[in-house]
Amino acid sequence: QAQFVESGGGTVQPGGSLTLSCAASGITFSIYEMSWYRQAPGKERELVASISTSSGRTKYADFVKDRFTISRDNIKKTVYLQINSLKPEDTAVYYCFNGAFWGRGTQVTVSS
Repeated sequence: QAQFVESGGGTVQPGGSLTLSCAASGITFSIYEMSWYRQAPGKERELVASISTSSGRTKYADFVKDRFTISRDNIKKTVYLQINSLKPEDTAVYYCFNGAFWGRGTQVTVSS
């Protein structure tokens, strides 16, 4: 059974950094394009970034503005999201997604 487990979230001050991880199991990880989404309280879930199967192509939402970096390790079956220069509006639950399955998410809170 496919499973994604996100980790790495937490509470940070504005301007701080975090690296989120999403570990996959139960799937052939390397054949899936992977994405990170986020959902803030009272808002719809939105796409943050995606990465192709071999890491050759990445896409980012406009609001990312070079602050986020998505990467993956197909041997470890893990996708990462490096977030720099965190802003209060980045506060959300962050989820990974392969087009079919969602993880349970990891909470990121940006507050002084």
